[in-house]
Amino acid sequence: MTKIESREQYEWALGRIEALVNDVTEEMPDNDPRKMEYCLLSNLVADYSDEHFDLGTPTLQECLKERMFEQGLSQKDVAGMLGTSQSRISELIAGKCNPTFELAQNICRNLGISPAVVLGV
Repeated sequence: MTKIESREQYEWALGRIEALVNDVTEEMPDNDPRKMEYCLLSNLVADYSDEHFDLGTPTLQECLKERMFEQGLSQKDVAGMLGTSQSRISELIAGKCNPTFELAQNICRNLGISPAVVLGV
């Protein structure tokens, strides 16, 4: 099998991975048949998932909201962390503006949001 072609094949591969997961270890040689099967099926499942279940790249607005929720932060808290105004944070969350270079750097550093997401690439 070089590609998973159907949902049934995908489900079978997931089941097989689950059966192998407890048997395969990092210490196993790369030519161990169980490790080879596990790695191959994992890659095929990942490819199928990317093609059929891709959720896309999150937006800066989504990431800011998520990070604020995770850390229990208000817009005022985030503004203080990033050295900007609360109104600027509100505009970012609403998608009304883009961050300046300096603000983008602070978002990456202080909130741990990927530069690709911050820059929208």
